[in-house]
Amino acid sequence: MRFVIALMRHETNTFSPIATPLTAFNRGSDTNGPAVGENAIRSCEGTNNAAAAFIDIVRRQGDEFVMPLLGNAVPSGIVTAEAFEFMSERIVSAVREGCDAVMLDLHGAMVAEGFPDAEGELLRRIRAVAPEMPIAVALDFHANFSDALVSNATAIAGYCTYPHVDVYETGVRAARTLMAKLRGEVQPVILSRTLPMLTHMLRQSPREQPMKDIMDRVLAAERDGEVLNASVFGGFPLSDIPHVGLTVLLVADAGRQQAAQQLLNDLTQMAWERRADFVYPIEPMAESVASAKMLEGGPIVLVDHGDNCGAGGSTDQMAVLAEVMRQGLDDVVAGPFCDPGAVAQMIAAGVGQTISLEVGGKTDMPAMKLKGQPLKLTGRVKCITDGNYQVTGPMFTGVHLSLGRTAVLDMGGILVMVCEKPQEPFDTGVFTHAGIDPARKKYILIKSRQHFRAGFGPIAQHIVLVAGPGVCSSDYKLFPFENLRRPIYPLELDTQLECAAS
Repeated sequence: MRFVIALMRHETNTFSPIATPLTAFNRGSDTNGPAVGENAIRSCEGTNNAAAAFIDIVRRQGDEFVMPLLGNAVPSGIVTAEAFEFMSERIVSAVREGCDAVMLDLHGAMVAEGFPDAEGELLRRIRAVAPEMPIAVALDFHANFSDALVSNATAIAGYCTYPHVDVYETGVRAARTLMAKLRGEVQPVILSRTLPMLTHMLRQSPREQPMKDIMDRVLAAERDGEVLNASVFGGFPLSDIPHVGLTVLLVADAGRQQAAQQLLNDLTQMAWERRADFVYPIEPMAESVASAKMLEGGPIVLVDHGDNCGAGGSTDQMAVLAEVMRQGLDDVVAGPFCDPGAVAQMIAAGVGQTISLEVGGKTDMPAMKLKGQPLKLTGRVKCITDGNYQVTGPMFTGVHLSLGRTAVLDMGGILVMVCEKPQEPFDTGVFTHAGIDPARKKYILIKSRQHFRAGFGPIAQHIVLVAGPGVCSSDYKLFPFENLRRPIYPLELDTQLECAAS
């Protein structure tokens, strides 16, 4: 048999001012934009990606495959039409040339110019050239679902972890159902329901309640053979599109739809009854930093979740670092902050030189009515690196990442890392590649939400969440939503949501 395997991933924050052109889709490769053909295969194989699982499975079967695209971008603003058309055409053209099945490693929350559901549009285009083609899709835990995405897939499986450490396994799960379909052993049918809930990402992790019991039931249903695939998706709430919400999705064999429907009802009812528990209570930034200052031991991880590039933030908002400095925290490593201009200044000064400069605050956020505010820093340039490192932790293991040129400013009690490219610190390599051991620091100030737990959780003695400003805020009242399906919780009260979940 011949398969088409492709990876196209982006989580789109429609409130982010950060553009997402074709060149942004170079995450995990050394190309200026998406990797294609043999370069895509080389960049993917041996990594913790669903597409890597697809490759391994097809090779073990002795079958053939082509990989027209590996395009992965750091979460940011709306994807340009040029980028989406290039990537989708690469994939559709490969299908048009002939294959027995398609295996896609997608995100599920990509918004492109003209297409609020870019993944659904990609599947629609594939169906247009190959109406009966079996299509397996692996999706991120934060996927949002339109009818086009669900109706045009043969099998769908989603990550069951957050931080996402089971990406390869998700590919295995999706592929298992596809292969059974190709052998004529099953007839997959997809059942799904999206609830009108804007869940808070700080309350979504399957490691903890309220999601844990729901995910445990989902895992048991797939493990015990009640259904072919079972997934619950927390959804990505920072997109102003009609199909946002928590989704339960089951892939059942055609002869077992009735039991699967009852399972779907039970799972969505469980989630809906817990809707209030999916809301994160926000604490003022200064109070969180003050609490951290009172803690004993270390490392104490300070997590600025309002400006997390893993959800579309600019990674250059300096308010939390300014508060850390104001309150006099000592023995701190902070960053990486994205500011190419500041990096260039530090490189021009040279290692060992003392420099005063403004860092960050270069990005305005019109949707949030926030102006960038640079922070004046003075220190000695400690080191300069190329910013390249390979992930060794459990999330996207083996993937090569780049911060671009990177410099570290030593301010005495605080080390500040500044880079040219945004990168959420889910792996300690962001610091260790520059010779900094975060495990030896009292405080680690990073911009993240949940993914930091993959690499920094094992070394953290305390974790303090800090609500800094930015387009990743957990205060949904700050977002000018216009296109959501309404009513939706918690923007509307329960009295307005009587039948919304049915």
